[in-house]
Amino acid sequence: MAKSIMVQGTMSNAGKSLLTAGLCRIFKQDGYRTAPFKSQNMALNSFITREGLEMGRAQVMQAEAAEIEPSVLMNPILLKPTNDVGSQVIVNGEVLGTMSAAEYYNRKKEMIPHILKAYHALEEQYDVIVLEGAGSPAEINLKENDIVNMGMAKMAKSPVLLVGDIDRGGVFASLVGTFALLEQDERAMIKGTVINKFRGDKALLNPGLAMLEKLTDTPVLGVVPYIHLELDDEDSLSERFDRKAEVGLIDIAVIHLPRISNFTDFNPLEAVPGVSVRYVKTAGQIGNPDLIILPGTKNTMEDLLWMRQNGLEAAVLKHASAEKPVLGICGGFQMLGETLRDPDCVEHGGTVRGLGLLPSTTLFEPQKVRTRVSGSFGPVGGIFAPLSGVKFEGYEIHMGRSISTEVLNTLTSITAFGEENAEKADGSYQNNVYGTYVHGLFDCEGVTKALVRSLFRSKGLNEEQVFAVDIRAYKEQQYDLLADTLRKNLNMELIYRILEHGI
Repeated sequence: MAKSIMVQGTMSNAGKSLLTAGLCRIFKQDGYRTAPFKSQNMALNSFITREGLEMGRAQVMQAEAAEIEPSVLMNPILLKPTNDVGSQVIVNGEVLGTMSAAEYYNRKKEMIPHILKAYHALEEQYDVIVLEGAGSPAEINLKENDIVNMGMAKMAKSPVLLVGDIDRGGVFASLVGTFALLEQDERAMIKGTVINKFRGDKALLNPGLAMLEKLTDTPVLGVVPYIHLELDDEDSLSERFDRKAEVGLIDIAVIHLPRISNFTDFNPLEAVPGVSVRYVKTAGQIGNPDLIILPGTKNTMEDLLWMRQNGLEAAVLKHASAEKPVLGICGGFQMLGETLRDPDCVEHGGTVRGLGLLPSTTLFEPQKVRTRVSGSFGPVGGIFAPLSGVKFEGYEIHMGRSISTEVLNTLTSITAFGEENAEKADGSYQNNVYGTYVHGLFDCEGVTKALVRSLFRSKGLNEEQVFAVDIRAYKEQQYDLLADTLRKNLNMELIYRILEHGI
């Protein structure tokens, strides 16, 4: 039976996901079969397993750190917000339905059997499980039906590490305040605290650390410095959206849609020397990029209307009319067509005019497409002709299907995992506008290299200087760096004692 330890935070984005990943890597390095677990995740970044099931991207990242295959057992409940008051509820990788926040809250207890079944299945397969909480355990308005923080810790009988983010300020108050708002038995489950994202001289913290230990009667396990890592982000709190990076030789602008999803698609592009990736929310921010990307979204029609209202649609159309490339992925691909129809109110309802850059129409249907795929680009015209014949792996995750309204230039041919004899066409292109349903394309070194070299060539730059990063090897380096940093700054001996003796 696996031993467990749980990482909770005083707030969202305190660094729980990365600390969980780092512990997974450390335990793996030390010879333990280790798996991550988060009972309930709210995020628009998701992933499709080999079985065609959907799970949160953060647990995929943590599974990579533990060097194991991602499984929905690691994230049995996934909530994908569709608007400010409702989410699509995914249980064990399958869509249960769309619920308002109040409806889901009232049905939370129905999720417990699914959570426990998944957790116990992991217990049978691994030596150590590193659990991750969500938000804060001190959200007293939600504690009654809690299934992800202290409620989960109790179900798993797991000791808890409480993490505070000093970069935002008020870390001592947030840690002590969290203890104050917990019940006595919950406070007893916290076996150590961690100060995260510290910049500066640690010696200046010592008086505060001593007082923190006195006020909480709990040891401080360490102070983790601010680490600059390039790993997949969990959700829309990603710091990469607010970066003011210097524009590179190649400037790529990604439209930061209100319901942007799977923006981890573009992380490999950021790792290419000479390439900058900017996330833009207004027409004024677009500037004069070499490539505009329309990313995936949880609500294609509403985000298209948002673009239409704030001037981004006009900016994209102007860019395309100048014969500069536009790439749409998943929902972004659907936007590029002529019409989007939703007769069953799967997303927005009704019919919305598309950007009209590709001769296709999209029909939204209740059944979600969820498949891992492999494939290759066909004969590709325009600026991205060097993509022709390049192979890739990725996944589809979308509502709706797109149908051509005239003879269409197919972009790729793909085959679903487990259906090797059922190749099908995917995506399309016209002039310098390209669209595809496949996520994860740029994780493939050949795709990234061909696309970036095309952009270098279009600007008269030396394309031979372009080398794409082996993203898998790069991630391995990042996980090792994370683990090394935690080993140096956390009391791992005490953490192992906590893990061994539990609560």
